[in-house]
Amino acid sequence: MTIDTEQLENIQEWTTLSAHPPLNETEALRLINDYEQGTTHIDALLVSRLYSLIAYYRLNRTISNRDQIAEEFILRAKNLAENDSVVVELQELINVQSHLQMLKGQTYKNLAVHETDHQSVKRKKLQQILGIVEPLEENWSNQFVYSKDSKRTRFQTLFEKGQRLFDELIQETEPHKRNETNGFNHVSTVRINQLLRELDQLTVDLEELLPGGVDQHQGKDPLKQLDEMVGLTEVKAYIHRYYHYLKYQQYRKDIGFQMVDEPELHMIITGNPGTGKTTIARLLANIYYDLGLLETREVIEVNRSHLVGSYVGQTEENTMNYVQQAIGGILFIDEAYSLQREGQTGNDYGQAVIDTLVSAMTSKEYGDKFAVILAGYPDEMRQFLWGNPGLRSRFPEQNHVHLPNYSIPELIEIGEQTALGNDYFFTEKAVLSLERSIDKQQVDDTFGNARAVRNIVLQTIFQKGASESDQAHHESKLDLMRIEEKDFNSPSDSQDDSKSPMERLDQLIGLKPVKDEVKKLSSFVRLQGKREEKGLPSVPIQLHAVFSGNPGTGKTTVAHIYADILKECGLLKRGHVIVASRSDLVAGYVGQTSIKTKKKIREALGGVLFIDEAYSLFQSGSNDFGKEAVDTLVDEMTKHNENLVVILAGYKNEMRSLIQSNPGLSSRFKKFLHFPDYDAKELVEMTKYQASLYQYELEEEGVIYLEDVYTTNVIDGNGRYVKNLIDEAIQYQALRIDEQDGEGQYDVLSREDLELAWSAVKGREVG
Repeated sequence: MTIDTEQLENIQEWTTLSAHPPLNETEALRLINDYEQGTTHIDALLVSRLYSLIAYYRLNRTISNRDQIAEEFILRAKNLAENDSVVVELQELINVQSHLQMLKGQTYKNLAVHETDHQSVKRKKLQQILGIVEPLEENWSNQFVYSKDSKRTRFQTLFEKGQRLFDELIQETEPHKRNETNGFNHVSTVRINQLLRELDQLTVDLEELLPGGVDQHQGKDPLKQLDEMVGLTEVKAYIHRYYHYLKYQQYRKDIGFQMVDEPELHMIITGNPGTGKTTIARLLANIYYDLGLLETREVIEVNRSHLVGSYVGQTEENTMNYVQQAIGGILFIDEAYSLQREGQTGNDYGQAVIDTLVSAMTSKEYGDKFAVILAGYPDEMRQFLWGNPGLRSRFPEQNHVHLPNYSIPELIEIGEQTALGNDYFFTEKAVLSLERSIDKQQVDDTFGNARAVRNIVLQTIFQKGASESDQAHHESKLDLMRIEEKDFNSPSDSQDDSKSPMERLDQLIGLKPVKDEVKKLSSFVRLQGKREEKGLPSVPIQLHAVFSGNPGTGKTTVAHIYADILKECGLLKRGHVIVASRSDLVAGYVGQTSIKTKKKIREALGGVLFIDEAYSLFQSGSNDFGKEAVDTLVDEMTKHNENLVVILAGYKNEMRSLIQSNPGLSSRFKKFLHFPDYDAKELVEMTKYQASLYQYELEEEGVIYLEDVYTTNVIDGNGRYVKNLIDEAIQYQALRIDEQDGEGQYDVLSREDLELAWSAVKGREVG
């Protein structure tokens, strides 16, 4: 990472922690990483500021807990520029942390001594106070030394206050140790209790000196938490308005105004996985609590499995149990539409949950005492609400919040935050790898957004840790924090055993026209990518194809290779192949074919949908739903234009008739690859290859026999016929050797084995 002039000036001008940091934490980590590796040269003061900046960010996250890494970075900064103002302030923050740690874990006013306490009780309390205060007094001064001539700070004032409080408490409580009988006459319970209260206040005052200290002590402002979330600009604006509306109405109520129609607190939150629905629900709980609209911040999270029972009455009981738990807070129901499944029968009790919930929301006993938040996918939630008018009426339109998918830059920011939260940072090249990993997974609505990115980062951290050969030897702490491009490669990615898609294509027997066409397409795709890199316009790429040919000519095999080539070129994110036939797409009644076809297309997104015997989608008869499948396919191909490749396969003439019969298909399928039948020579080679897969060889007489029968007979099935032939020949060889009492070559198939196998396979065809 190179440092520009503006960044340089900003770092130089950052002379106090109260000023806005000139760089974010990741930028500072990258710069200091480059400095330590010798790729960036900057002066000592700037290096000191970078170490200070990283330490400051860490202290912001850890607040009152000691951070050894931050302390080490401050020490490095001090060694480079001991008197730098930022270093001095950071050292004071460390002082605050260490002294706060001594005080934390105790509420001192709970140690109060009462005049009415029996002497034995007083003695026990005074001993307890001394047991706590004496070690504090001893350690307090040892942790911090400062010059009387230095500029006085707020911490120094509090430090001296602490010394005074400890000294006075010891003076007030020690008399009972010197005179067990009359010591209590010299103990001022009023003064002791006052000093204990001042110790509690000292803890609060120290917390407020730390970054975010006020938030930690009082509870972080939910609106501030919302604003710190990545993205969600429109959602943030809405919730700010909603907050001020609720606050305004609460104010009117407090000064005597009344509203017959109280603001509804129930909310619908829609969005795809990982967009923050649960997080927003928790923030709303905090907002409702802060405004006094609900009694607790608690969110009871449930889904269908929690609510729906297996017998009559159990569902109502389950639902009311969770409603009662949510009283004073929020009941959050995730994927609420699953309560009403499509085509549900009387044995499905999801509707009972809805009825029970509506009843509780409107009852005098429970109504207005809890809020309900329903969450899930946008389309499904919309259909669910329209199917339940009673439920829909409890959720006004203005209380519907939609959380959009995160953009790639936002997802990268979330990834970097996840890394920082686990004490890692990405190099600039690693960020590009993160982006590629995100893009690879972002193929359909099931993409997990922030959740998916978090998983990618944690998987990368795992691979970094798992591949470290010497975990004890590291020159710098940054070595243990740095995520590099190589850390995204799993061991399986680095294996060189697997052949490239083009090598696998070349190894296929025959199919020269197909190979030439696929190679031409591959070269075209690669060149268009290079043109784009040079800023030249690219020619639109047509990837959908029709594979025609008889069974067994290699259409499915080439489809898998074709998918891998497109993945290798970056045109497909997953490169998998989903094989489907008419039965996978066409249903038996109106409306269901479209759903069935869309489901199969969703499986194929990011890869190839291979529809075998595609011509069967068009069958005669008015009640056939194949046309609905074709129409849905055409629509979905347009919708997922760059995320789906469709290959239609079948007999040559039938496939041409299918394409010509539908304008939508003819405009999208312009690449035809015909797979010719194999000739006799190719079939012999295929037979040898199939046998070699199981480490068998063909004797010479057997090869001569196959050349003859392949030449003089029509072979139906091509490669499939060859596989069946070898399977039969292996069984006949086993029978022959068994009848010869185990004598013979176990890895050789004889002419006799092949003749018997030929008769068996041909016989099945005739039969």
